[in-house]
Amino acid sequence: MTTDLLPLGLAVFSGGVVGLLLTLFGGGGSVLAAPLLLYLVGVSDPHIAIGVSAAGVALNALTALAGHARAGRVRWPCAILFAVTGAAGAWLGSSLAKMIDGHRLLLIFAVAMAAVGLSMLRSRPAVARPEPRLNWSMSPGVGLTGAGVGSAAGFFGIGGGFLIVPGLMASTGMSLATAQAASLLSVAAFGATTAGNYALSGWVDPALVAAMAVGGVAGTAMGLPLSKRLGANVVMGRRLFAGLILIVAVYVAVRAILAL
Repeated sequence: MTTDLLPLGLAVFSGGVVGLLLTLFGGGGSVLAAPLLLYLVGVSDPHIAIGVSAAGVALNALTALAGHARAGRVRWPCAILFAVTGAAGAWLGSSLAKMIDGHRLLLIFAVAMAAVGLSMLRSRPAVARPEPRLNWSMSPGVGLTGAGVGSAAGFFGIGGGFLIVPGLMASTGMSLATAQAASLLSVAAFGATTAGNYALSGWVDPALVAAMAVGGVAGTAMGLPLSKRLGANVVMGRRLFAGLILIVAVYVAVRAILAL
């Protein structure tokens, strides 16, 4: 367990950056957690970086979920089914990832980062539609989609919000806003499952998780008033953030290739 003040302080800062970006731009911000742990905090093992980031993402998602739940935005039946089946998939995906060499896994992770960045460049108009009620006919589709998305999220060690939201919309017919709220339960479930699996192999550092969680709370608090000020500039900001993710993806890929 990390006890040195410098890496713990850098982990707090990293958690703050991730929490701020998640608050400002939503899904996609969590993919920077593992690179920050590796290249700023100085975590040497890619598996530890992924395990710690998964735990931190789960805690941040729970905080955001509580706010949406209080506002009544979460469609619980659909959200719970998607999260439960997805958690089973996340366990399988993370188990497979644990068997892969850390630097090879980082190379695959860089591809996932690039996919996140590209997905953020796409505009998703908010379409008004009746909110769904879970029924027997849609349940198999919701469950299978959740399992597939969870497997990908567990394998890559990311929250998977960029996959969960369209997965919920496609399998249930939710609107974008409702899917974003419901997705947080799955992000928390997938992250917790992945982190728990990595913890069984000793690849989760509790001190770093706690430091990132503290930073995440501060980053979220800073992001809330800033998000209100962005206004019409939020689209441009999101595109710039997507560009940053793509640049970091290239950097992670190059570092991983050089380390092979």
